[in-house]
Amino acid sequence: MSESMMGMRRSHRCTEVSQENIGQKVTVMGWVQKSRNKGGIIFVDLRDRSGILQLIFEESECGSENFAKAEKLRSEFVIAVEGNVVERSGAVNENLTTGAIEVRALSVRILSEAETPPFPIEEDSKTKEELRLKYRYLDLRRPDLQKNLIMRSKVATLVRQFLSEEGFLEIETPMLNKSTPEGARDYLVPSRVHPGNFYALPQSPQLFKQLLMCSGYDRYFQLAKCFRDEDLRADRQPEFTQIDMEMSFVEVDDVLDVNERLLEKVFKEILDVEISLPIQRMKWQEAMDRFGSDKPDLRFGMELKDVTEVVKNVEFVVFKNAIEAGGSVRGINAEGQGAMPRKKIDALVEFAKGYGAKGLAYIAIGEDGSYKSSFAKFMTPEEMNALVEAMDGKNGDLLLFAADKNKVVYNVLGALRLEIASQLGLLDKNEYRFLWVTEFPLLEWDEEQNRFTAMHHPFTMPMEEDLYLLESDPGKVRAKAYDIVLNGTELGGGSIRIHQNDVQEKMFGVLGFSKEDAYEQFGFLLNAFKYGVPPHAGLAYGLDRLIMLMAKEDSIRDVIAFPKVKDASCLMSDAPNVVDAKQLKELAIAIEMMEQEQ
Repeated sequence: MSESMMGMRRSHRCTEVSQENIGQKVTVMGWVQKSRNKGGIIFVDLRDRSGILQLIFEESECGSENFAKAEKLRSEFVIAVEGNVVERSGAVNENLTTGAIEVRALSVRILSEAETPPFPIEEDSKTKEELRLKYRYLDLRRPDLQKNLIMRSKVATLVRQFLSEEGFLEIETPMLNKSTPEGARDYLVPSRVHPGNFYALPQSPQLFKQLLMCSGYDRYFQLAKCFRDEDLRADRQPEFTQIDMEMSFVEVDDVLDVNERLLEKVFKEILDVEISLPIQRMKWQEAMDRFGSDKPDLRFGMELKDVTEVVKNVEFVVFKNAIEAGGSVRGINAEGQGAMPRKKIDALVEFAKGYGAKGLAYIAIGEDGSYKSSFAKFMTPEEMNALVEAMDGKNGDLLLFAADKNKVVYNVLGALRLEIASQLGLLDKNEYRFLWVTEFPLLEWDEEQNRFTAMHHPFTMPMEEDLYLLESDPGKVRAKAYDIVLNGTELGGGSIRIHQNDVQEKMFGVLGFSKEDAYEQFGFLLNAFKYGVPPHAGLAYGLDRLIMLMAKEDSIRDVIAFPKVKDASCLMSDAPNVVDAKQLKELAIAIEMMEQEQ
């Protein structure tokens, strides 16, 4: 039978009770982690969000009524206990913050009884994630998830404090917006008042934060909820949170400076980790050439080497065809892996195929300097030696090569480099390697649409020295864009925005927008620009990704209170779900079930 608190007030959270409280009476409340009846004495571990505190019940101290209640206690019962703090009678528990003390109970109230949970409420749970997400309210009681969410709260508070002190204003932007087809798919919301019309949930507050700069607010920020209807993976969710900001009268260095100091403060105060400033910068082209990725992981080497010139005259048809088609031949050196079994090499070949490779060429160098290779018979000994030398190959190394269009080669070797590093245990979660990647291409060619699309968005400013190429050779134009990368994960990105009408019109022209199309989609922003717009720039971080890396987790689901799974559904609440026919009628919506393709 559950009891009420009846005027009882909690004096401390569990781990707020310390040796300083010895001799004092305290009132603690929480969940029973476990209860052990040793015959005449009952030990109870009480848990709340702060941690665990040991309680002792003896009939001589708490009375027969309270002792009888203590005998009923089971895992996850919610209780309130009043008692005296004493030194621990047994050995000190070094694993607990409260391991040197215990509370000898005087009274107990059972505030709520509990059924046996479907899995143990414990750290480092081995329970399948699907079951934990179905009972997320229980999963969230686990200490490791609670630590993550507490860290998230502290980071959010710290970000607000820092940006406020830097002169930023926190301003909310609308959730119900107009849909724009550029970018990922929108989540649409039907309008009851305007039948047949839809709002779109924001993919980012981009247009509104630029309007705030037009309105003279100078420095804006927001912890913004954003929505993208895209395929999910470990670091993506359909709804996510951005640390979003925009600044007026700034250049690239100003944006990077304030964000470096923000990251320095967050990592020092939350993790006691020193970030060395300034953060390293690397141009996009260099990142691709050296790491095959625009979000390179700098915690280990294994950099790409371009050996196109070395092998341009060899008879190996795979290399030859790639070079003749305008592609390249590049390789990575997995040092010390020359003795890797053929089965594991074959697995790497299959892995590479998943990233677009037709195959993977390799040379395994024996400890005696001999070569085992998938293509040695097509090369002279001199050509093989020259290739090994170009790769800095030593006895005992494994050299892996991709030959194709540059885009494919980068994708394959960039992914392969990370896969091998993961297999070899080179990814140290205690190391934090930040990097600014700058000077991205302004545009990328979309094979399906047969036109250029914006690599970031249509309002990104080209590098001034490349403006003359915008109409004649747009693929070569670099952007004043920058991404902040941590350990191979893109934390966020931003750019200097276009604020000149003539440049914006040229940009829309290259993207295939007529003037009418541009005004149809972005008219409210373009009209605002007619009334005086300052040069401005911004950046947005994925808060979820940032916390994931700070908490050393592999998935953002472990740092979000109520996440979705891969198909964007919630296992706990069964969202999305069907709605009442009356609701659909009010919205003038009829559902036509599509036949599934056989």
